[in-house]
Amino acid sequence: MFSSQNSQVSSAANYIEDVFNTYVWTGTGSNQTLTTGVDTSTYGGLFWTKNRTNAYDHALWPTALSLSGNYLLKSNTTGAATYGTYNTGDYVSNSTTGVTVYGNSSQNYVTWTFRKQPKFFDVVTYTGNETAGKTVNHSLGSDPGCIIIKRISPSGYNWFVYHRSNPTKYTNLNLTNAETNFTIVTSVSSTNFTLPADASTNANGIDYVAYLFAHNAGGFGLTGTDNVISCGSYTGNGSSTGPTITLGYEPQWVMIKKTSDIGNWHMHDIMRDMSVTSNSLLWANLSDAEVAGASAKIAPLATGFQITNSTNGENESGGTYIYIAIRRGPMKVPTSGTSVFDPVLLVDGSTNIPPVNSTINAPDLAWSFARNAVYGYGSLPRDRLSSAGMSYLQTSSTAAEASYSAYTFGFTTLQKGIDGANSGSTFNQASPGVIYWMFGRAPSFFDVVCYTGTGSARTVTHNLGVVPELMIVKKRSAADAWIVYANNDNTDYLVLNTTAATVDDNTIWNDTSPTASVFTVGTNDDVNGNTATFVAYLFATCPGVSKVGTYTGTGSTLQIDCGFTGGARFVLIKRTDSTGDWYVWDTARGIVSGNDPYLLLNSAAAEVTNTDYIDTYSAGFEISSTAPAAINASGGTFIFLAIA
Repeated sequence: MFSSQNSQVSSAANYIEDVFNTYVWTGTGSNQTLTTGVDTSTYGGLFWTKNRTNAYDHALWPTALSLSGNYLLKSNTTGAATYGTYNTGDYVSNSTTGVTVYGNSSQNYVTWTFRKQPKFFDVVTYTGNETAGKTVNHSLGSDPGCIIIKRISPSGYNWFVYHRSNPTKYTNLNLTNAETNFTIVTSVSSTNFTLPADASTNANGIDYVAYLFAHNAGGFGLTGTDNVISCGSYTGNGSSTGPTITLGYEPQWVMIKKTSDIGNWHMHDIMRDMSVTSNSLLWANLSDAEVAGASAKIAPLATGFQITNSTNGENESGGTYIYIAIRRGPMKVPTSGTSVFDPVLLVDGSTNIPPVNSTINAPDLAWSFARNAVYGYGSLPRDRLSSAGMSYLQTSSTAAEASYSAYTFGFTTLQKGIDGANSGSTFNQASPGVIYWMFGRAPSFFDVVCYTGTGSARTVTHNLGVVPELMIVKKRSAADAWIVYANNDNTDYLVLNTTAATVDDNTIWNDTSPTASVFTVGTNDDVNGNTATFVAYLFATCPGVSKVGTYTGTGSTLQIDCGFTGGARFVLIKRTDSTGDWYVWDTARGIVSGNDPYLLLNSAAAEVTNTDYIDTYSAGFEISSTAPAAINASGGTFIFLAIA
C-alpha cells in the first residue's frame, strides 16, 4: 500500500502559496481540474476534501498511499484506508500545477492541499514493531509541532494526535474527548520521532501513516527566515472579546481543539469566510455539512488571530485549546499587473447577478459601479468583511457599512471572482452594464487591514511589506468620511467622498509617516474613534505592476511614465491643491486614442463617455491637452494610482 513516489525537496526560495492551497469548488458530475499552483506530483503531499453541502465524511488522500489506485482515510471515522465515493469528493490524479477531482453535480466542496516541504509539512508511512524506542524517519527538517497518526487497516482504530503544547498527552482527531494522559510520541527531532511499545501507534506488523506539521521553523520567504506554520495553545476567557494569539503573520487556515474538556476540531479558512464578521464552519471530527455565515468565531489579524466568541467550543473561561495555523499568502512580490488586478465589465441584461469571473485568484477587494447610475454607488465588498450577504461601503457616501443579503462577495462559491443571486432591478446589469475592479492582496502592491479604534494615537500593523504610498481609511461601524493619505504627506489628508483639496490636521496621521510594517492614526474620530471599527486599503508602487505618484499639470499633453511596458489598465487621478473629483479610467471600458469613459469615486453620477482626457502610452498613461483643470491645470498638483 505504500507508494514508491520519489518526493523531492525544493531548493529555491519557498513561499506559502507554493506548498498550501484552499480551493472551493462545485462538483459537475465529471472530472475537473483544480489549478492550485501546488506541485504534489513532484514533491508529494496530502489532499483533504470535504463535501460542504451534505453530511458526508472527510476524505484525506495522502500521495504516500496507493494500492493499484488511490486510497483515502476519513478524519471523522475509525475506518481503514479505502476507495472513496463521489459523496466525499474523489481524488483522480495530481500534477505539477494542481489536482483533478470528481464531485457530485451541484454540490459544494473544499480541498486543502498540503505539499511536503521541510519546515512546513511531511507525510510518512511506517510499519510498527511494538517495541519501545522505535524511530520513524521524516524530512520535516525541524522538530514537529504536531503529528497526526492513523492505523491504515483494519478499521476500528482512532486517529492519535501529538501536539507540542503538551507532549505527554494525546487527543484523537476523530473524537471530541479531552486530552489523555499517555505519551504516544516519546520524543521528536528534526529527522525522526520515537514511539512507545503501544498498539495505538506501534502495533507489531501494522502499517501507519503520519502527518507532520512544523512549528515556527522559518525556511520561507526570500531570506528563508519567515515562519509559515505554528502549533500553539491558548487559554479561553469566556468573553466575546477573546484572547489574541500572536503568530507574527496573518493566518489563512486555523484548526482549533479544546483539550481540557470535550470539544470538536474546528476548521476555519479565508476561502470559506474566516472574517471579522462571520465564519463558515466545518469540523474535522464530524461529517456535518458546513454551517455557513455563522457569527464570527475567530478573526484574522495582521499578526495573528483573535477569538471573537464566548462559546465553550473555542473560548470557555479557563479552557485550554490547541491550534495549527498556516500563514496567509501570497508571499511573492508580483511581477505582472494581470496577476493582482482585473477590470471586469459585466452586461447581463437581467435582474440577476451572475457570477463575475476574474483572472484574480480569490480577489480581496471589488469596487463595483453601475455605469448608468441605476444604483450608482461605489460599493466595496471585502475579504474578511463578508457575511451571509454582501457587506459594503459606498465611496460617494459617509454611510456606515451595510449588508445586502441578495449579493455575496466571494469566497463561498467562487475561487476566482465574485458571485451573486437574484437581486431585483436595483442591480440590473443592462447596457452599458457594471464595472468591477478586482484587486488581489500582494506584497509591495496592495493590502487590506481591519482594526478597532482606541481614541488614542496608535500604530496599526499591516502586511504590505513596503511603505504605503496611498492609504484609504473608512469607519465601518458608523457614518464618517473616507480619509486618504497620499503624497508622503503625514500632516495633511484628502477625503475620498468629496472634491476637497488637501486639509491640514495633525490628529489624522499624528504627523507620523507610515513604515513598511505599521501606519499611525491620531486621535481623530474619523480614523481612530474609540471602539469603532475601521478598514484600511493600502497601495504602493510595485515595479512594472503599479505606480503611486504625483505630477504637476501643464495644461498641454502630458505623458506620465509609470515604468510599465504595456501601458496602464487602471488610472485614478485626484487634484490636491484645489477642488477636483476622483476620476477613474480602465481598459475594460476603454483607454484608447479617442473618447474614454470615466467614473467618479466621489459621485453617484452616471459614467461620462464623450470626453478624451487620457490616452494610451506604453510606459503609463497620457493626459490630453483637452483635459480640464481637475486633471491637468497648469501648475496644479495631482496624485494618481496606475496599474499595469
